[in-house]
Amino acid sequence: MKGIKMIAPIIITTIIVLYYLGFAYLCITVSGLPTIAKILGGGIPLILVGIAIYVLSERIKEIRSGEEDDLSKY
Repeated sequence: MKGIKMIAPIIITTIIVLYYLGFAYLCITVSGLPTIAKILGGGIPLILVGIAIYVLSERIKEIRSGEEDDLSKY
């Protein structure tokens, strides 16, 4: 049953990661952009990819530990 609860976060994270990677790729490969625009346009999405993967791993840990709802702590 826990495997089913992990499907949605994995799918959403995959979509977000592919979007950001595509955006970073386009920013880096487009000719005519200043170097700083290429660095920022490629670097910021890559940072967001790392954050998305980290948040996914934390969510998977929560699901595996049985801690479904963080609001129950408050």
